[in-house]
Amino acid sequence: MTKTMPILAHRDFGGKGLPPLVILHGMLGSSRNWQSAGRDLAARFHVHALDLRNHGDSFHAREMSYPVMAADVIAWMDAHGIERAHVVGHSMGGKTAMRLAIDHPLRVGKLVVVDIAPKAYPRSHGLNFAAMHALDLAALTSRQQAEEQLAAEVTDWAMRKFLLTNLERRSDGRGFRWVINLEALTAALPVLEANFLQPGDRFDGDVLFVLGGKSRYFLPEDERVTREHFPYVTFATIEESGHNPHFDAREKFVETVAKLLAE
Repeated sequence: MTKTMPILAHRDFGGKGLPPLVILHGMLGSSRNWQSAGRDLAARFHVHALDLRNHGDSFHAREMSYPVMAADVIAWMDAHGIERAHVVGHSMGGKTAMRLAIDHPLRVGKLVVVDIAPKAYPRSHGLNFAAMHALDLAALTSRQQAEEQLAAEVTDWAMRKFLLTNLERRSDGRGFRWVINLEALTAALPVLEANFLQPGDRFDGDVLFVLGGKSRYFLPEDERVTREHFPYVTFATIEESGHNPHFDAREKFVETVAKLLAE
């Protein structure tokens, strides 16, 4: 008997009847992070923001890799009758989107990758994960207490706030719980931080890389390898933005993305 895989949770930001656009969030994020930019883009597209496995409201699973996450997106598209869609992916979601386009090119219209390169990022999440594991969830009495404990290791205020979007009070009132599957994500970090593309992997569709001018995730030397995998790529840098241009410069980000997708 064939086991039916669960389908990813998603948020529909509107635009029914317009060309479909699928958004994939980054590590420790969720579709909730895309509410403002998603609603802006819904003026031109039918926008669906997905929760990737082990994130948000989606199912938890032990296996975590880019081919598997790309297959999850295809299963979601099949379940919703979407044959082909434009895809926007940020950070880890950008890696998933790249894998999706290469593995399933006929299912992707135009591809937008947000502030990530097709390369390895070793030990890029270890400190945050260690700090999250160190929290005694059962003993926590408030989110403020959790933030104070995180502050010892996670000095950036915005990052602490971001991590805490994954913390919620238990339904039985006994402390807190992580919404994400922290154990599975921690075990998968070596895979998720490794180079996920192979020589010869290639997508011949239109691709836009949107980069943050204040970010160090995509360096000038990354352009060469990017062109090897995505020969029809263009680059757009939003100078005033960091790693999250959909937050830091939302209007310019939406304008940049919508312009490429509408061409």
